[in-house]
Amino acid sequence: MDVNVDLRRGLYFEDFQIGQKIKTPARTITEADIVNFAGLSGDYMQIHTDEEFSKTTPYGRRIAHGLLIMAISSGLAARTGVLEGTVLAFREIENWKFLKPVFIGDTIFVEMEVVNIKEMRRIGAGAVIIELRVINQENDVVMKGLWNTLVTVKPE
Repeated sequence: MDVNVDLRRGLYFEDFQIGQKIKTPARTITEADIVNFAGLSGDYMQIHTDEEFSKTTPYGRRIAHGLLIMAISSGLAARTGVLEGTVLAFREIENWKFLKPVFIGDTIFVEMEVVNIKEMRRIGAGAVIIELRVINQENDVVMKGLWNTLVTVKPE
């Protein structure tokens, strides 16, 4: 028996509007996140992995890898389902800023806002530019930047 199931739950290009906002679920950063990312990336810099060394820094404690928080932000965005099954490519990250440190125990979420759209009919898609703001439990923006994504148009 064939079952025709549409695995796309994401928005099509035509569904995006400039000014549209999406908020992700939140996630708490753990020591396991930092240890696992260090192992995966090979980045064992002391500011991330050495508690005693980190006490001597201006932060006074270990901080999460910036790229770890960037990756977690991507996962949080994916959890919204907005691009699930409709994104064709992640084209570019623009103007990414690391504004404040993220510590073990911090809880972050992402506010996404569509800032530009450009139809590309000949390839059956459109560019959707989304500003991401990574926000901690104190409502501080810790990172921000733009994602340039390629999203499919609605089938005819």
